[in-house]
Amino acid sequence: MKNEMNDKILTIYLEGHIDSANSASTEKEVFDIIDSCEPESVIIDAEDLVYISSSGLRILLKIKKSYSDLKIINVSSDVYEILEVTGFSEIITVEKAYRKLDVTGCSVLGEGANGKVYRYDSDTIVKVYKDSVSLEDIKRERELARTAFILGIPTAIPYDVVKVGDSFGSVFELLDAKSFDELMIEDPEGNIDFVVSESVRVAKTLHDTDAPEGLPLQKDTVIKWIGEMDGLLSEERTAKLRALIDGIPETDKMIHGDYHIKNIMLQNGETLLIDMDTLCRGNEIYELAFMFNAYVGYAVADPGNIEDFLGISIDTANEIWKRSLKQYFGTDDEERLSEIERKASLIGYLRVARHARPRNEVELTRIATEKLCELIDTVDTLVI
Repeated sequence: MKNEMNDKILTIYLEGHIDSANSASTEKEVFDIIDSCEPESVIIDAEDLVYISSSGLRILLKIKKSYSDLKIINVSSDVYEILEVTGFSEIITVEKAYRKLDVTGCSVLGEGANGKVYRYDSDTIVKVYKDSVSLEDIKRERELARTAFILGIPTAIPYDVVKVGDSFGSVFELLDAKSFDELMIEDPEGNIDFVVSESVRVAKTLHDTDAPEGLPLQKDTVIKWIGEMDGLLSEERTAKLRALIDGIPETDKMIHGDYHIKNIMLQNGETLLIDMDTLCRGNEIYELAFMFNAYVGYAVADPGNIEDFLGISIDTANEIWKRSLKQYFGTDDEERLSEIERKASLIGYLRVARHARPRNEVELTRIATEKLCELIDTVDTLVI
């Protein structure tokens, strides 16, 4: 029986069938291994285990008595069903095996801080996380999406976690769905009215929804960004920037945190949000700032940045932003809209500079910082 020790943790690999015919010999072999290794913890890897009977389950119970933190990992669906029906999944930590997917050649629908979203087939999309994203982070995003759905936010719910190469992914069932980004690429002039009106409608629905306890405050994140601007801002500007952020009225409303046309899908006439790992709570000014970046701000050093990201022209992206602002606030007052844009862009350029600096994007960092400094010097409040 294959086994290995690592940092006093013994992993035993079970395979084939374990039933009344071989349970006694299997039990002896398992405990011979345990006795010889004297581990502090035991893990059972069941990737190649096809079937386990009640006599096999009793072996697991005996191990559990000596090792309360026993885990059974890589469990197939058939074996998992046995463990669940018999109640074993309630008393022993059981982790299902992850289905493996290959996204080679799949089109990229979007990319965020934590991963990329791929169109896997006509029925499904897959968000593939970066290697730094843990399973706990993925479970948290799934729970956030579920929470938003329960609260009435039109959200795509991930139904499976899969392995994609060395990374993990979440699978969403979105039958023949298209992102708003795809709609704009197909027909910019014909679809812009619908894309803007629907994205504003869903944004306002989100921003009118009371956030549940536990969602992070976006203000805390923005203040942290200020602390990462050492050497880019003078002490006086840093102090004023902090004061401006502190002066933003706090609300317990939900915001997406990365709201743009790549993260909004259309399925069977229904608009759905995806990529919910940035879901948080706070004033709508933060959401507007991130929308400004997606359509305007990231082009400050190179218009190609937004064209590469969204797949549409910079002029079209700017038009989406301007129309969205008008519809969100229900006004054509250019002076009022310009004032709101300046306030949103201040937070937007802070985010651009803060993200570009560690990536050694020197020109983008420089120009975004210059824009930020000009706004700090001339904006007296971020209240909208």
